[in-house]
Amino acid sequence: MSDALPAIDDVRVNLGERSYTVRVGCGLIDRAGAEIAPLLRRKRVAVVTEETVAWAQLERLRTGLAAEGIALEALILPPGESTKGWVQFERTVEWLLAQRVERGDIVVALGGGVIGDLVGFAAAVLRRGVRFVQIPTSLLAQVDSSVGGKTGINSPLGKNLIGAFHQPSLVLADIDALDTLKGRDFLAGYGEVVKYGLLGDAAFFDWLEVNAPAMAAGDKALRQEAVRHSVRMKADIVERDETEQGDRALLNLGHTFGHALEAATGFSDRLLHGEGVAIGCLLAFDLSARLGLCSQEAPERVAEHLARMGMKRKLSDIPGELPGREALIELMAQDKKVVDGTMRFILARGIGESFATSDVPREALARLLDDALA
Repeated sequence: MSDALPAIDDVRVNLGERSYTVRVGCGLIDRAGAEIAPLLRRKRVAVVTEETVAWAQLERLRTGLAAEGIALEALILPPGESTKGWVQFERTVEWLLAQRVERGDIVVALGGGVIGDLVGFAAAVLRRGVRFVQIPTSLLAQVDSSVGGKTGINSPLGKNLIGAFHQPSLVLADIDALDTLKGRDFLAGYGEVVKYGLLGDAAFFDWLEVNAPAMAAGDKALRQEAVRHSVRMKADIVERDETEQGDRALLNLGHTFGHALEAATGFSDRLLHGEGVAIGCLLAFDLSARLGLCSQEAPERVAEHLARMGMKRKLSDIPGELPGREALIELMAQDKKVVDGTMRFILARGIGESFATSDVPREALARLLDDALA
């Protein structure tokens, strides 16, 4: 373990009048009042969270806000991916209206990716847009979903098909919150961390190969550096392409496969989002090697690292039955990246060298899935 914890890191997301800061470090929930007070017109916030996070973090947040005289009202939703749908979305919007949240107020999303996405979407449509603050409590949310303004909910036809771009006013990524995560949840979030190295930073992947085991074991300084680096990479991409017309699509490495697998497992705890991403990244590298885009050594190196971290990496690691190849391809065809009916894939010429393409022969995709399902 590192002896001294680093100071809080600030990562600025520069988007003109929609710019904001992502603060990364320990103790941010405890000092949330001081962090959020400059944004407030009146000293009250509406917090939306879920049961597991509420048990671990809500009183910390209440105390942190009270230190600045800020009152808190909270809505506590059920945990799990199934919360990210119409029923809990409607419940959240109606609750926020009942709390008389005004455009000048702040809504706080306290939780992982499910809460952040749902609450951000609720803030986007409430009174045609109110400000919100992300307090991501999972590794996955800290490095990915809390940054960049993608908000939304799932449809039975696919993941994140309903939503809006709505940037937060502030993100507080408290490294201490990661202490309460179960091992499986931390490793699922790590699927999004390793994605950044694979898509555009080979040196970061090298760093992860050395440091990720200690990070998973609890080293807070290493966790902070991994979160800071991931957020900086995402911020750089979002600044170039806020609404995913070009480069931002690279952030979906592994997601075309992963989202299809999540839908195939009913958005249940059979497969967590980050687990789907990790499996999807390896499938993308395997497909890239089959198409002659990268050497076979690349997917082998990815597989070896995921195995060393104790992560899901194959379809056989997903409990229960999966649908066949054609059903999976049909689910992939519902992906948001489909253009003019053609699927777009994020593939790789090597570790740290990803690119978007529609030039994937259906036969190659079919063979890949047949082998993966075998």
